[in-house]
Amino acid sequence: MHDPLAIHRRTFLARSGLSLGGAALAGLLARDGLAATVSAAAGPAPAAGRYPGAVYPLHHPPKAKSVIFLCLAGGPSHLETFDPKPLLATLDGKEMPESVTAGQPIAQLQGQKLICLGPRKSFSRHGECGTEVSDYFPLLGSLADKYAVVRSMVTEQINHDPAHTFMNCGTGLSGRPSMGAWVTYGLGSEAHDLPGFVVMTSKLGRNPQPIAARQWHSGFLPGQFQGVEFSTSGPPVHYVTNPPGVSTAHQRDLIDTVAALENHRLASLADPEIATRLRQYELAFKMQTSVPQLADLSGESAETLALYGAQPGKATVGTNCLMARRLVERGVRFVHLYHSDWDHHGGIDGYMQQICPPTDQAAAALLIDLERRGLLDETLVVVGGEFGRTPMGQGKGEQIGRDHHIKGFSMLLAGGGIRPGIVHGATDDFGYNAIQDVVHVRDLHATMLHLLGIDHMRFTVQYQGLDSKLTGVEPAKPVKALLA
Repeated sequence: MHDPLAIHRRTFLARSGLSLGGAALAGLLARDGLAATVSAAAGPAPAAGRYPGAVYPLHHPPKAKSVIFLCLAGGPSHLETFDPKPLLATLDGKEMPESVTAGQPIAQLQGQKLICLGPRKSFSRHGECGTEVSDYFPLLGSLADKYAVVRSMVTEQINHDPAHTFMNCGTGLSGRPSMGAWVTYGLGSEAHDLPGFVVMTSKLGRNPQPIAARQWHSGFLPGQFQGVEFSTSGPPVHYVTNPPGVSTAHQRDLIDTVAALENHRLASLADPEIATRLRQYELAFKMQTSVPQLADLSGESAETLALYGAQPGKATVGTNCLMARRLVERGVRFVHLYHSDWDHHGGIDGYMQQICPPTDQAAAALLIDLERRGLLDETLVVVGGEFGRTPMGQGKGEQIGRDHHIKGFSMLLAGGGIRPGIVHGATDDFGYNAIQDVVHVRDLHATMLHLLGIDHMRFTVQYQGLDSKLTGVEPAKPVKALLA
């Protein structure tokens, strides 16, 4: 007689194997800090479902809660922004000493006669600190007491796409997590109805430097930490509104039904990507309300719109900087803004005159607006590109420009625990080599994480047999001199 409680041998083996595999996966997830992601994503209520962050509790008290990174994509010239070079100005049009460039990596100028190109604009001292800033940036210059300038940045990749990858991911290899993904994975987000990591782009002037979506990818981290691209021209997010004939109640029923099915599958497979889908379904539903409210700038005063030079409905650097303030105000952890017109191989004079005024206005407005709303102290603002430009000219006459340069360039850092009114590091008299207090991209990443309460050496995820981290395997350290 058949025992109704008995099970076949094959069924027993299959089910026990699945259970053992699930237990093993749970152990791996716990070890890698991903178990919290699965648990949080599957939670029924927003409060219980809030992902707390893999670094919980934090390694030390944080100075910053969020990051706004304004990337001047294409490589802005440090010699026309934050690094004055009087000697280079006197040598304009003369041959660059071979001793400076011998054996150095050069992009398009390799093998050509190298001629010095002096700064295209004068520099002025600003504030009590006396920091010299290019006259291309008078508004940022007037705020010199509110930020630090790093003049000794170096990187390892001399072409745009790998240099962006290195700046964003700490490695030239594609497919690794971006810094925004690392930060939201480590800290979670305080926004329950918006992504923790948001990306926006703008362009003006010359043919813009293309930016691939992999620059804000989650890599080997769960997909929920990938950056979400918002548009300030047209609907901020594709398909964020319900299709005709579908009410909010119908959409809620659909999400609940899909979530029930996915939770059933999650219980069987313990697959973190299922948990990611669950969380993203719920987030997408909430965004149908939160995103239109975010994008509606009608509540901003005319003074604020004018301060940024914002143009509602247009993807400009001013509009995006204003949106960045609105995002961090709502608890978004990481906002990455790409302004992609800084690849000035030729016509640098004309293009700088075109692109600098709106960028100067928007970046200055961001600092002013964050400060007056009490947000600057808890928001780390970073402004800079993937590399700098050569002190040698490229081309001739009105079409002269500068080539890519990785041996020394500048970045601006403000708020979020940064010591204001200082200049850190220096390049040589030509603006070619960083020679004092050199700051590698990995050091920048270590500093950012430190300000957010994370020890970069302890923030790892095991991947392909390595304890992988944003700062990689080479030496890196927070730049203590930059800390308030």
